[in-house]
Amino acid sequence: MTISPAFQSFSKEAPSHYTAWLEAVAGLGKASVLDARTQSLVYIGILAAARLESGLAFHVQEAKAHGASRDEIVSAVLAGLPAVGNCVVQALPIALEAFDHN
Repeated sequence: MTISPAFQSFSKEAPSHYTAWLEAVAGLGKASVLDARTQSLVYIGILAAARLESGLAFHVQEAKAHGASRDEIVSAVLAGLPAVGNCVVQALPIALEAFDHN
């Protein structure tokens, strides 16, 4: 999976914080009642809406591994259109590149 340079640096330069972060993420994942595919799609929509594009490729690959289709990736990215506007379209080519080539 594609891990952003920023996250690679985080893991290398602050390993204790990185480990704590991963533990928190794992705990939150266990607390969710959503299945892994749905959780991944929701997360993609949030990344797009928050303009956090550096982690998008990783999470698209994760969603694909959990069975998400290309059309579901598109819908997840664009789900935030009514709430945050067309800024989410910036994430679309990044998400589709990750889906198509990884």
